[in-house]
Amino acid sequence: MPEPRRAKPQHSILDELGDFTTTFQVIPIALMAIAIGALGAFVAWFLLRLIGLFTNAFYYQRISTAFVSPANNHMGIYAVLVPVAGSLIVGLMARYGSEKIRGHGIPEAIESILMDGSRVKPRLAILKPLSAAISIGSGGPFGAEGPIIMTGGAFGSMIAQFFHLTSMERRTLLVAGAAAGMSATFAAPLASVLIAVELLLFEWKPRSAIPVALASATACAVRRYILGLGPLFPVAHQPVFIGPKGLAGCVVAGIAAGALSALLTLGVYAAEDLFKKLPIHWMWWPAIGGVFVGLGGLIFPQALGVGYDTIAKLLSGNVPLYIFAGVLLVKSLIWMISLGSGTSGGVLAPLLMMGAALGGVESIFLPHCGPGFWPLVSMGAILGGTMRSPFTGIVFAIELTHDVNLLLPLLVACFLAHTFTVLALKRSILTEKIARRGYHLSREYALDPLEILFAREVMRTDVAALPGAETLEDAEKMLRAGRVDRQLLFPVVGEDHELLGVVTRKGLLKLFAQRRDDAASVRLSEIALPQPVVAFAGEPLRMVVQRMAEKGVTRLPVVDLQGEQQRLVGLISLDDLLHARAQNLAEERTRERVLHIRLPFGRGARVKAGSGDRGTKNESVASANDAAG
Repeated sequence: MPEPRRAKPQHSILDELGDFTTTFQVIPIALMAIAIGALGAFVAWFLLRLIGLFTNAFYYQRISTAFVSPANNHMGIYAVLVPVAGSLIVGLMARYGSEKIRGHGIPEAIESILMDGSRVKPRLAILKPLSAAISIGSGGPFGAEGPIIMTGGAFGSMIAQFFHLTSMERRTLLVAGAAAGMSATFAAPLASVLIAVELLLFEWKPRSAIPVALASATACAVRRYILGLGPLFPVAHQPVFIGPKGLAGCVVAGIAAGALSALLTLGVYAAEDLFKKLPIHWMWWPAIGGVFVGLGGLIFPQALGVGYDTIAKLLSGNVPLYIFAGVLLVKSLIWMISLGSGTSGGVLAPLLMMGAALGGVESIFLPHCGPGFWPLVSMGAILGGTMRSPFTGIVFAIELTHDVNLLLPLLVACFLAHTFTVLALKRSILTEKIARRGYHLSREYALDPLEILFAREVMRTDVAALPGAETLEDAEKMLRAGRVDRQLLFPVVGEDHELLGVVTRKGLLKLFAQRRDDAASVRLSEIALPQPVVAFAGEPLRMVVQRMAEKGVTRLPVVDLQGEQQRLVGLISLDDLLHARAQNLAEERTRERVLHIRLPFGRGARVKAGSGDRGTKNESVASANDAAG
């Protein structure tokens, strides 16, 4: 009889079952992310200067990189032609350069992560910022953050491609570049990490969160020397507590922001659907959208460009009513049409402006809680609703203003806006574009049920185990008896159910056909596969699934450690894992009353409590002789 397999010591198995799976590989990835963070700050600086260059060239016919607004131009009626010319250039760049420059950046970054293995082509790192600068500089009603996120991600991806890294590590560095670009643009390092986690990483693990956080922090620190300190929109501090009437107003503001978010999302894709019906190539769509941008700019010049100055005025709370109306009507309309045409530009700055304008209108009838209070609350709420990222909306608004007193009002408004859009729309403005390309993306993050279910909870214990001292002929008799027709893998055990190896049903029948003459003398311990892949009773099913995938097996004996011996306690297969998943779904969907209270007259109360605990099987492992009857 061969020596039994020595079990792995108990302490080493427990070491594998830690809270996190992060290894020391996170250190070199984090160091690369820090370098990418510094580079991302300069990428943001360069793109902002490039936008300033094209704005000055298009609207003021001068060479300057100063960040100016197109609203103060003196071109008159000829200003209508500027967005058309800029959009035409962007359409040509997309047609003959890279189609991926179309759009507002974040869906394209998601697509690179999900479909392209986090590989971004180098030319995109050049064409995306250039096209965005032309689009925004020629009056496009967009923000710079989307293109900066895509450009920073492109540089992060390119650096990662020079090293011998996994797809997940490339993703981490791509997202690190994207977060760095946003952090440097808005001086909002924490919100940049949150938007990276909620929209780009698709996980919340130290292996990715640590490098991304360090990249964002580095970019914000470097920003101090090239762009200055925050906040981007300094405002008067708001009251610490606004009372019940103020909180009720936050409920109204949140629902209104959710409704506006839904309308904006539907409007963007309705415009895109209309452009798709045109009998011309998509290269010409941005130019058609540019016509509407030019006309809108003629009516309301503040609708052109990024509009950071207009946002600052809206947050001050001291602007004429026509500014609020112009932003909500003109800015939103030309933004939806232009974005639907497929030009290049971001969505955050326009959303900030439209949210602030909505709050300005609400301040007419909602309780007065301070200058610019409702524009601030609505600005954060519309981010939480439109992008389906309420935490990002809360933190972003606070970092943009440095007013932590807004935390409670933003919490109420952002999550109510999020509630409205989650119930009203299947997908967000970001994921709808990906879905239209044939890829469904879930934005819900939850603990995998396989992480909290253990092998001992789903394993089968009514298992036919073969004693190693018996012969091949004995095993053949057991199979012929037909008591174990459904079992395909047979553990071979020694004394006290110590696992010696495994043998398959197919292997037993094949061996019996080959060695029929000496089947009575061949012991099962001699033909069993030694040191089989096993599952441990106390480990989560996630590790069991990973082991099955790595080893290419679908059935594993389950063992319990007693000293250095592995004692067989059950068997687990893919069917058992599916049963565990079905059990978890039943717990999510089955409604039941657990506590029953009865108050019969004259008898006092009787309470009957139930329990939702999972039952465990107490059946013992059967031997081959028991199975044969």
